[in-house]
Amino acid sequence: MTATEPTILATCGGLTGGEWTDSVYGPLLHHAIDLAQVHGRAPRVTHINTAGGDQRHVEGAELEAARAAGVEATHLRLFPHPNIADVRTHLLTQDVVWVSGGSLVNLLAVWRAHGLDRLLAEAWRSGVVLAGGSAGALCWHEGGTTSSFGPGISAVRDGLGLVPGSLAVHYDSDPKRRPAHQRAVADGTLPDGYALDEGAGLVYRGSSLVDIVAERPGVSAWRVTRVGDGVREERLEPRLLTEEAAA
Repeated sequence: MTATEPTILATCGGLTGGEWTDSVYGPLLHHAIDLAQVHGRAPRVTHINTAGGDQRHVEGAELEAARAAGVEATHLRLFPHPNIADVRTHLLTQDVVWVSGGSLVNLLAVWRAHGLDRLLAEAWRSGVVLAGGSAGALCWHEGGTTSSFGPGISAVRDGLGLVPGSLAVHYDSDPKRRPAHQRAVADGTLPDGYALDEGAGLVYRGSSLVDIVAERPGVSAWRVTRVGDGVREERLEPRLLTEEAAA
């Protein structure tokens, strides 16, 4: 763990389809590893799939992708119980923690029941890069909009709050997300914040947004701010990551 400041990468990304293997680490996941600044050994990445219920078939694709990337990968499961005896020591020896998508509400509840919220905050302060996609991006913020309760989009206000403001994900791919998030910011349910198209990501150092990245052209991040009884939406141009740079 060599990040010089507490670092978070919140994305709409992760694994992508491979040419030879079923899945590979996509540019955003590679960027999380780059942010950890690992030298002289294989990077250590722990995948956490709490939001998806710790399904074992997902782990196979992640391990295959990690081997192809030269990464030493592990999984931290909480279903049916923690699979690692000393979770704190394990997390503090990682370079990156990558949290996958699913139910934000279930993730927050299970993490808090096990004290994982406090352990992840400690790892973040110690230089472990916290990252993830969808629910794995929303969780680090004060709140966000989610489909955790069913087909509609609901506001959740009790995120971990490691970085300030709210977040929306899948902003360009799910037509329900944009209006629901704008309503939540406009009526004060959620604070001002950001939104991500598929393939975009936000890099935070401490509590400050320092970079906006994307794994392909044509996608955006957005600043969403309450103005009177409505919102102002500002497009933020991301910096394009490439497969070559990731490799």
